[in-house]
Parts: sequence; C-alpha cells; structure tokens
Amino acid sequence: MTATNIKRIQPRTIANAADSIRHVFIRNLVMPCSIGIHNHEKAQEQRVRINLDLAVFEDGAVIDDDITNVICYEKLASGAEEIAKRGHVNLVETLAENLADMCLKDRLVRSVRVRVEKLDIMDHAESVGVEIERHNSKV
Repeated sequence: MTATNIKRIQPRTIANAADSIRHVFIRNLVMPCSIGIHNHEKAQEQRVRINLDLAVFEDGAVIDDDITNVICYEKLASGAEEIAKRGHVNLVETLAENLADMCLKDRLVRSVRVRVEKLDIMDHAESVGVEIERHNSKV
C-alpha cells in the first residue's frame, strides 16, 4: 500500500447539539511514566502521550462563565499525571482503563475515549499504543 492509499483514522464527532453533548478534550499530554513488560522498561520511565475525549452531558445547564459548571480540563490533566505517577504498570491498556475510570467518575461524562501512546519504544514508529472507549454506567 502506498502512502497515497493509506487512510488516516479520524475520530468521530463527539459534540452533538441534538443530544446536549459537549466535547471536552485534552490533546497530546506528554509525561514520563513507568510502563512496560520488559526489564529495560521497568528500569526507567519513558514518555507517554495521552489524549482524552469526553462526551459531557449538558442537560440544559447554564455555564454562566463559572468553572464549577463545566468539566475542568486542568483537573483532568492533573488526574492523568497522578495516575501516571502511581507506580509501574505493565500495559498501556491498564493505563488507559485507569484514565477512563477517572474520567467516568463525573456523572456528567457520558463516555470517554482514551488514547495512550508510548513514544520512544520502536525505532521506526512515532508511537505505539492503544485507544479505548468507555461509557458511563451511572447515566
């Protein structure tokens, strides 16, 4: 397959006025993390890139220019950093599930898509990783 034939994967649209859904996101959050199954990965942290996409239910709420009326992406970013610093995890899938669980604790979050990429693991690839989508069972 040539480069011109490769289709780029695009995330589907999350924001939806008909369903009162707002799209809250964090793009390309890069941080050190102790992750991996190999001994050399356990010996030193490596960079991971995290992307979060949240479908947030608006429910006719008035924002009123008040941070308490919205999902705070600053809290999401610091929560992601806290999870990454908890200690060693073997799998990117585990890190992604932990991040999804954090996001879904807020009852306004209908669903979350989490992408976790290891950036320095393969010589001929920009990154390797996983993307998951989870829905809030509390809604």
